[in-house]
Amino acid sequence: MTTATTPAARHSAPKVRKRGERSPLASTALHLTLIVASVIAVFPVLWVLLTSLKPAELASTTDFFKETTFENYTNLIKDTKFLTWFGNSLIVAGLTTLIGVIVSASTGYAVSRFRFPGKRGLMWTLLITQMFPVAVLIVPIYNIMAGMGLLNKPAGLVITYLTISVPFCAWMMKGFFDTIPREIDESGQVDGLTPFGTFWRLILPLAKPGLAVTAFYSFITAWGEVAYASAFMVGEDNLTLAGGLQLFVNQYGAQWGPMTAASVLIAIPAALVFLFAQKHLVTGMSAGAVKG
Repeated sequence: MTTATTPAARHSAPKVRKRGERSPLASTALHLTLIVASVIAVFPVLWVLLTSLKPAELASTTDFFKETTFENYTNLIKDTKFLTWFGNSLIVAGLTTLIGVIVSASTGYAVSRFRFPGKRGLMWTLLITQMFPVAVLIVPIYNIMAGMGLLNKPAGLVITYLTISVPFCAWMMKGFFDTIPREIDESGQVDGLTPFGTFWRLILPLAKPGLAVTAFYSFITAWGEVAYASAFMVGEDNLTLAGGLQLFVNQYGAQWGPMTAASVLIAIPAALVFLFAQKHLVTGMSAGAVKG
């Protein structure tokens, strides 16, 4: 004997949602949260961009579209040494990125593949150096650079930035190389390659995601750093962008027009580097975290 389900009983039965399916209320709340978070993230950038397009007398107002002009950009390039600061920053960031990638990759590979005296001590040293804040290190590093005659020189900043980027990147690259099978190294040895030949021809092509993260981190470290650049470099011709921007601020106020215009131009290289490396960033960082 079977019991028939009446239409009323079918309509009264609660709807069972599939796994991962959200209720309309939860979906609406999620989308509203994402919209608010996006607005909060984009608002400062949009504010700076719109302020850079306003005349100087309207810089501190909210009249963004009352009068649009590019005079802040033209005055910045013509009346200041922005291009000199920009060039100095490119040199420092470029050398930091190039040397940082080479040193981090070779160090990470050596620690991942070889056993040598002092290996554990080296890894602990790389880790411990990440624990000291800039406020603690700036004075001793300043004294070291002064003793070496590297103050007010790009080389001094490059060396300083390498002490920041290399320890972190070497740890990350070590974890990335740990995920590459050792059989590849053995096949290189069978083919007669030296350890360096194996590293250069076989391992590095497989480590592109890790190298992209290393390059990105090294570049951003040198491009956006302020404390060391302000302390080690003096004179308008020697300043980087971090030091140059501080000239727009004094005890009487700030020149918001040129400052915001400079901020927009400074962000462009960082955005280009990010766009170039973004497809490797997630892969490189997640792989480097597997066996760090």
